[in-house]
Amino acid sequence: MGVFDEYIKGGKPSQKEKSLAWKTAIGLQDVDGLKASEYLIETAKQNIEGDITIAQVKDLLDSYYRSKSGRQSAEERTEEADKVSSRIAEILTEPTFNFSPDYLLQIHSRLFTGIFKEAGIIRPYNITKKEWVLDGDTVLYSSYDMIKSTLEYVFREERNTDYSSLNALQAVRQICRFISGLWQIHPFCEGITRTIAVFAIKYLRSFGFEIDNDSFAENSWYFRNALVRANYSSYYKNVKATPVFLEHFFENLLLGGKHELKNREMHITYRPADASPLQNGTLNVTSDEKTLLKVLREDPKATQDVLASRIGKSVRTVKRLTSSLTCKGLLVRENGKKNGFWKVVEIH
Repeated sequence: MGVFDEYIKGGKPSQKEKSLAWKTAIGLQDVDGLKASEYLIETAKQNIEGDITIAQVKDLLDSYYRSKSGRQSAEERTEEADKVSSRIAEILTEPTFNFSPDYLLQIHSRLFTGIFKEAGIIRPYNITKKEWVLDGDTVLYSSYDMIKSTLEYVFREERNTDYSSLNALQAVRQICRFISGLWQIHPFCEGITRTIAVFAIKYLRSFGFEIDNDSFAENSWYFRNALVRANYSSYYKNVKATPVFLEHFFENLLLGGKHELKNREMHITYRPADASPLQNGTLNVTSDEKTLLKVLREDPKATQDVLASRIGKSVRTVKRLTSSLTCKGLLVRENGKKNGFWKVVEIH
């Protein structure tokens, strides 16, 4: 059982709300390899039980870390995890939201003041970041001198989106595009993913979405890697940006999806055994073919361009895969080429 599960499952409504906020806040530290201390967890429980306020939690943390002189770098990282967790929990329990670049900057400032010297400040230089999921390569982020105008553009485009014309799945995919684009701008030097996650939760709540906080609490590193894969392409490595991993995360978060979220499957060098049997062990299906089948189950009317984007491959590769799957009897085109759709043949 998780440290806060007793409150989530059997506590009062106010205790459940606080517990979910704390669980998410602490879980989000995993995106930067940080772990909260036992001291924070015990102090958080006092807040959940109503013995102390969140402001008192923050004061206690300040006093606790002031008393620890000559700290090692590992302890400083724990201090960051504890303090940022308390600030995230505070923001998540506040009934406020503003859809603007300024609010994004305010979140970053509140989370990281006293931790990063450039908290709440748009980064003044260009950056690169080596990513495990990219085998040491980096995403290309927005140029520092274009951040402000690009932020304004992305927010304006999202504000003009007519969600009333979209079904639930289409809405989730549009939200993915917005969050992915926001992350690619990378307006801050550090702490961007935690900031984006907090903003995203607040934004989704403003829609009235019921959010499965466990997705952020338990899969925050997956969330970051999915953002990376949604914004990385390499011609020479035959890798295209793909939103499918991020879509799976948000479908789990918002629509009760049951996608398995595995970081290793996002690594650009990941290659499962190509000759893996499909269900009855008689048909050999490659990993790319299995990915395509999964996408077509979700969106049978997807065009070749859409399929190429979703699986991160070229249109030419999509044509080859659909032809192969058709020959294997696993895929059928219904109602012709122009107005038809793909039917996945399930073998039992």
